[in-house]
Amino acid sequence: MPVRARTCGYRFGMPTPSAAAKPGIVFTIGRSVLRPLLWLRFRPRVTGREHVPAHGPVLLASNHLSAFDTILIPSFSPRKVQFLAKASLFSSPIGGWFFKHIGAIPVHREAGSAAQAALEAGTRVLAAGQVFAVFPEGSRSNDGRLYRGRSGAAFMAFETGAAVVPVGLIGINRAIVDPATGKPSPAEIKFGAPIDLSDLAELPGGRARKEATERIMAAIQQLTGQQVADSYSSGGRGA
Repeated sequence: MPVRARTCGYRFGMPTPSAAAKPGIVFTIGRSVLRPLLWLRFRPRVTGREHVPAHGPVLLASNHLSAFDTILIPSFSPRKVQFLAKASLFSSPIGGWFFKHIGAIPVHREAGSAAQAALEAGTRVLAAGQVFAVFPEGSRSNDGRLYRGRSGAAFMAFETGAAVVPVGLIGINRAIVDPATGKPSPAEIKFGAPIDLSDLAELPGGRARKEATERIMAAIQQLTGQQVADSYSSGGRGA
């Protein structure tokens, strides 16, 4: 259940729908081209698309295994999805035009304020009633385990009242094998039921975000069955 909590000690200012660029026709065309190519590459089994609300702000919170994750989720989601992308991808005229029109949001990772800028960008997208994808682990898992989540997803959910839909990616990184079989797991993309955070609305900010983050990561783990690591990820950067 989406909830706007009175839990945050500060706000970024009131985001407006005009502050977030919406994915346009380029996104639709690009997805129609990419989806069959991605299906041929991964042949993923996609389930739970009905759990993504048809209207209103939605935060897709996913585990992170591969650089392909930021392409797979928008390609197979029932709604248009916005996501963060390296600012360098926007440096050329063609690249800048393409990524802008598919709804990608540039982030300068080398900047000290990159984390705050990412939160601001996601909050603007959600405040405009759109869909934003985030990886709470922060960076890719190199060993297939599910690492501890960071609180940014919970922050954005409480700031905007967005529905939080967990996403489980399985078998996307073909270099990660199942210890029991020695082979990669079959590829799957699972959209879970929205996570109820309504009972956390009156808790102090830090406690509410901590509890919400734990629920988000638990929901992801239920979808993926990953072994849980009791630490934050130090793997490759997210795409």
